[in-house]
Amino acid sequence: MKGFTTKVLHTRYSKKDVHGALRPPLYDSVAFEFDNAGQIQQAFEGKLPAHTYSRISNPTVEDFEQKMRVLTDSLGVIAVSSGMAAITNVMLALCSSGSNIVSSRHLFGNTISLFEKTLGDWGLEIRYADMNNPDSIESMIDEHTRALYLESITNPQLEVADISIVSRCAEKSGVPLVLDGTLTTPFLFRSRDYNIAVEIISTTKYISGGATGVGGVIIDNGRFDWKKSPKISPLTRQYGQYAFLAKLRREVFRNCGSCMAPHHAWMNTLGLETLALRIQQSCDNAIEIARFLAEQAKVKAVNYPGLPTSAYHAIASAQFKGCFGGLVTFELEDKEQCFRFIDSLEIIRNATNLNDNKSLIIHPASTIFGEYPVQERQDMGIAENMLRLSVGIEDREDLIMDIQKSLENI
Repeated sequence: MKGFTTKVLHTRYSKKDVHGALRPPLYDSVAFEFDNAGQIQQAFEGKLPAHTYSRISNPTVEDFEQKMRVLTDSLGVIAVSSGMAAITNVMLALCSSGSNIVSSRHLFGNTISLFEKTLGDWGLEIRYADMNNPDSIESMIDEHTRALYLESITNPQLEVADISIVSRCAEKSGVPLVLDGTLTTPFLFRSRDYNIAVEIISTTKYISGGATGVGGVIIDNGRFDWKKSPKISPLTRQYGQYAFLAKLRREVFRNCGSCMAPHHAWMNTLGLETLALRIQQSCDNAIEIARFLAEQAKVKAVNYPGLPTSAYHAIASAQFKGCFGGLVTFELEDKEQCFRFIDSLEIIRNATNLNDNKSLIIHPASTIFGEYPVQERQDMGIAENMLRLSVGIEDREDLIMDIQKSLENI
């Protein structure tokens, strides 16, 4: 079996380039011409595999989707405009007014906002469970539950569920398990091996290759019987195991207009080629920085699954190939000290993205969770004295020196 990077580099484009180019060209085009009216009719009917309009499909986006499909050994992949668009499309495809999803309260802030506010206004209920307690999970599931939803590593709480446990709960209850694998990517975690129905990834992060393009992917692992999903079941008579992908491609994705831009698809494809190298460097840097922070008197607590002190160390070690991601959180005395620390940094940038090539830091309580009242933030595990450090691929000695100097200045 070919290795991860070999697959990326040598997954061929569906059609040979007329000039023999090793890298397929960027098709920054909206419309595609047909030889006759009969052909375009067949294309719209799905009887002729062809691109008609880039909101629906595009050759450059298709190339990126194909590479992601091969990497994940999945049934199919749909690339969309962002990670949030990926979550939204999946929920719109699976859920309707009066249905519910079961998840952890410790999710990315915008995901919770999407579930509770945007989709909540349309009649979706979100139920919170302890994702490491099967009794808690199963107690929340009823005949109106349309999905279990979790993050492979929660952002920024850095909790790691035993995904085998959650997967068994989903299988027992006959509902699809949907996983946000943004912080792990297929390099660290093969969701298909855990019977996860659908994996969602924000490709803006690790995959894009340094925050060069916004995007997301929806991955159908072919591990769920879509006859068990009320909204997807009718389509199985025509599309079989591809029913969920058909629901997205021919309705939800098409109608919502959440297509990935061809240029961003091209940049994401380039990012895939160095993904393994960058993630490994990021993870290696993160564990050393976490160990350094744990020894500093001014640091009140360090949270990183790679540290033996983490409650999730054993689970993360087993699930993520001995790597633990590039995100580290730590606590100082108070918010004011956090701000002074950020303002003293020289190399690490004060910016809100994750898994850029550059190391980035933010104060979550005043930024990505700033819209929530203090008590709600506390319920979500967001402390006022917490900092989130996304560790990049710089020389780790420089990063540690930057952190050390900033600690001296607070």
